[in-house]
Amino acid sequence: MKKADLLKMLGGGDRRSIGKSEEVVAEVLADARLFDPLFNAMLADDPLVRMRAADAVEKITTLRPEFLVSFKSKLVNKVAKIDQQEVRWHVAQMFSRLELSKAERRTVVKILKQYLNGRSSIVRTFSMQALADIAWKDGTLRPSILRLLEKLTEEGTPAMKSRGRKLLARLKL
Repeated sequence: MKKADLLKMLGGGDRRSIGKSEEVVAEVLADARLFDPLFNAMLADDPLVRMRAADAVEKITTLRPEFLVSFKSKLVNKVAKIDQQEVRWHVAQMFSRLELSKAERRTVVKILKQYLNGRSSIVRTFSMQALADIAWKDGTLRPSILRLLEKLTEEGTPAMKSRGRKLLARLKL
């Protein structure tokens, strides 16, 4: 499959549909060389292509998190800055799959805290999950993240309250 065909599969339709992103996932899992153009499609001008590429990359990296290793900097410094909720909720999920240095963790925490100020409950809930995953790995960040999660669990949407209770129970073990 060619890069142009891959990008074509991600376009068209409307934002309520993931289009052919499931087919794209299968194609990339069958040919890892397609991951590079798929990842870069998250930076496309077309918001439909961006959101479907993010969906596909997130699903692929659930199975193959190592695919993100060489894209870590681009994910943190470029893709994460896209102001599109459908991209952000997938980025938040992908952050949990990265091996991060102390400085990178602090940068990611800052990004996730910005995401918490957005309107999308989905983005906010996935950001809570990513913050909890970071706190689980980094004890120095755990106290401040615990306080934040406690506040969000009290004040958030029903989905955030439900997720927050589960995250807090896990982190307080």
